[in-house]
Amino acid sequence: MKDSVAEEHLYLDFSHQYGDSIFPLHTSISLFLLSYCDCKLFKIFLVPTGEDVDDQFVTKNLLGDLEFHLISRCQLPVVVQSCCLPAVVVKDGKFCRAGLSVVLRHIIQKTYEADQSKKDVLELLGFKKTCLKACAEVSQWTRLCEISIPLAVEGFLTASPERCQTIPPDILQLERKLGEPVRVHNDDKIRRQKLQQQKAGAKAAAPVLGKEATEEEKTVEMHEHPLPSLELSIAFSKLLVQDVSDAVNREAPCIRRTKTSDLPLLDHVFAEGLYFTMADIVLLPCIHQFLVPAKQLSVDELLRAAGCLWEGRAFQVSSKKQGKNLVNLPLISRWYRRVQEVPGIKKAAAKCNMKLLQLPELMSGPEEQLQDFSSVPDELEEENEHSHFIGGPRPTMTKLMENGIEAKFSPHPCPTWTLDWTNLPSAVNPGEGKMSRDRALRKQQQLNNLVAAVTKLAKPGDVIVDFCSGGGHVGIVLAHMMPSCQVVLIENKELSLIRAKDRSDELRLNNIWFIQANLDYFNGTFNIGVALHACGVATDMVIEHCVRARAAFVVSPCCYGFIQNTVKFKYPRSHQFKEILSYKEHMILCRFADQTAVQLPPERRLIGKQCMGLVDLDRAWAAEEHNYSVQVISMEPESCSPKNNMFVAQANSLLHRTVSVWK
Repeated sequence: MKDSVAEEHLYLDFSHQYGDSIFPLHTSISLFLLSYCDCKLFKIFLVPTGEDVDDQFVTKNLLGDLEFHLISRCQLPVVVQSCCLPAVVVKDGKFCRAGLSVVLRHIIQKTYEADQSKKDVLELLGFKKTCLKACAEVSQWTRLCEISIPLAVEGFLTASPERCQTIPPDILQLERKLGEPVRVHNDDKIRRQKLQQQKAGAKAAAPVLGKEATEEEKTVEMHEHPLPSLELSIAFSKLLVQDVSDAVNREAPCIRRTKTSDLPLLDHVFAEGLYFTMADIVLLPCIHQFLVPAKQLSVDELLRAAGCLWEGRAFQVSSKKQGKNLVNLPLISRWYRRVQEVPGIKKAAAKCNMKLLQLPELMSGPEEQLQDFSSVPDELEEENEHSHFIGGPRPTMTKLMENGIEAKFSPHPCPTWTLDWTNLPSAVNPGEGKMSRDRALRKQQQLNNLVAAVTKLAKPGDVIVDFCSGGGHVGIVLAHMMPSCQVVLIENKELSLIRAKDRSDELRLNNIWFIQANLDYFNGTFNIGVALHACGVATDMVIEHCVRARAAFVVSPCCYGFIQNTVKFKYPRSHQFKEILSYKEHMILCRFADQTAVQLPPERRLIGKQCMGLVDLDRAWAAEEHNYSVQVISMEPESCSPKNNMFVAQANSLLHRTVSVWK
């Protein structure tokens, strides 16, 4: 156990206590993970959302073995006040981690760093430590676990009886996810093992059942005496640090010759597949609260709501009360029971005063009916329909030209402006990293363009936010060049932000903060937003933040080929483009906008540049619909990057501010 671990402060929202859970559910989830990890490394502060929270009530009714402190929102560190909770900050530091997934991942990593015997805790991060690492803005799975299901359960519990007559769609979406085949690293080998187990089970069952047994009798016999699931064996052998039996691992020749397409699919054991991860920790307090019989429908109502009430397949329940309160979600129910078998879960639940339910075994309905009630929403089906297409950009570009729309670039306001890189401290210069000399020169040229534009917009006392900051190339230059401004770096990759902080510490900058978070968890006020090569949809996310804050912005887009419809953003963005182009036509422009690499023929690069200009013109017009003045400029020299477009935008007078909503 390491002794010298810096104390960190964990800030959690507290609105109320309902049953055996604390709300909002993000707080319950965070506390449950702390209990599961047996982590005492954080000083915990509860931030009441109301004024009438009693200190004695909190300490008496919440977790017994964790110490809590109440703090008002106005007493939060300034950097934390700019973020949604939960948030973690080093005591008296300027490095903040915000958002559920980021905070949970940090708790797991700090627990393991403090005690490296807790390898089971580190395993919660999943394969290659990527569990819930993708931001919720672009990952449907992260959004479902981190945002949608907690909000759905909270809404369900507070809804009127009339409004809670149906199971929330996000809960049904989780049920569907648990029914999908599992894909894991090296699953070909595991699927062959499963095929071998199935063949062994069929042979073992044959003499017992006899030739005269009916199909129904065989089904009953196999249900009463099921073989151990290979997936279960693998999942729990990992949890218990055991090896799967050698007999299972040896493959018969006929198994080795079986085509991959003929192998059986793997079933879910836990939320992300075969292995217990942080996703299960996130979902358990939510699903538990949903299953608690306090505000549930009768079983018949739930069966009808889920669309899976089929003849002769009603559940066997242990009591009338439980029968009325049990949700007809067989896969979620099975998952809920299985999670309780994980070592440490029941102990953690007891610490949290969470009284886990003992659910009966539920019988799954016909597969087609389960798919029916949890089908993909229409808008996602439409999105998937257009995810694969062929064809060049010329018909789309011609269509726009016929409607008077062509790529437009404003003249560069200061094409020769440059920083005096030779006289700047080495920690400011991007060339001090692992870049080649040529790449460092191009990065300097890119920074010249952004810093020149920001310098013209900024005034003393302004807050400048460097979105998607990476290693801090833009933010550190701005903080060094403009000591009278406060600079905030926001990045969801921890290692990149740590490198940026190390450079800042070397320069002894006092006007810079670091926030590890997805963009949606930053809600602070600011005057100028900056982003250098924000990838794909991230450009639109940055512009959205700036428009909501009525902040000026200087943004250089990148990775146009990654643009696609998401839950929050639909393309095209502007009314003018929507009236002319379909989503598919707009995606063709985006794909060809990535064809600007220097290795490509000049004519093809020219078409790519025109497509970039059209995609960004659509974005510019969308911002102008919110009363912004926007210029699309080419960086100087254009050779500094294949992605050399740059937005320079300012909000018009507030007297003329539009009231339309950014969608």
